[in-house]
Amino acid sequence: MFKFLKVGTLIFAAWFLIHILFIVIDGLNDEISKSDVAVILGNKVNEDGTLSERLKKRVDKGIELYKDSLIKNILVSGGLGNEGYYEGSKMRDYLIENGIPKQAIIVDNDGNTTDATAKNFRRMHLNAKSIIVITQYFHITRTKLAFRNEGFRDVKGVHCNYFEPRDVFSIVREFFGYYKYLFL
Repeated sequence: MFKFLKVGTLIFAAWFLIHILFIVIDGLNDEISKSDVAVILGNKVNEDGTLSERLKKRVDKGIELYKDSLIKNILVSGGLGNEGYYEGSKMRDYLIENGIPKQAIIVDNDGNTTDATAKNFRRMHLNAKSIIVITQYFHITRTKLAFRNEGFRDVKGVHCNYFEPRDVFSIVREFFGYYKYLFL
């Protein structure tokens, strides 16, 4: 029995490490190409209503893709944060302040989770054939899975250039989150 447990633990550890490596490699290899829409996932808005540095970097990446004429529209998605601000609305304001035309921005303030964002996107019937998701590198794989679960096939990922120590915890969380989404 002990040998079986030991072998099972080793198999799980190997599977875990290989999957984590896949998540990191997939997330750091940007798939930049012309797409109909970029979907920027929300994150913390500061108490003063400004975007957290993590969220700002995500939105800045969307601005870069738009200004390089790689995307036609930007969907910003998030929920109502503990600070009292809708993430999508705050991202929209930042986009407009940085030269993105209002008519190119779509706001989803009900995207409280990655799965909710993908479901909301499908319900919007935007006629998007190709999608680029923009988030942290460790979140790309699960985000693409969420959109594929909703029937979208041409889903690419682009990470923002923001790294912090808590990424280690986030990578571990993504392992379990991926399998939750895989079996939804």
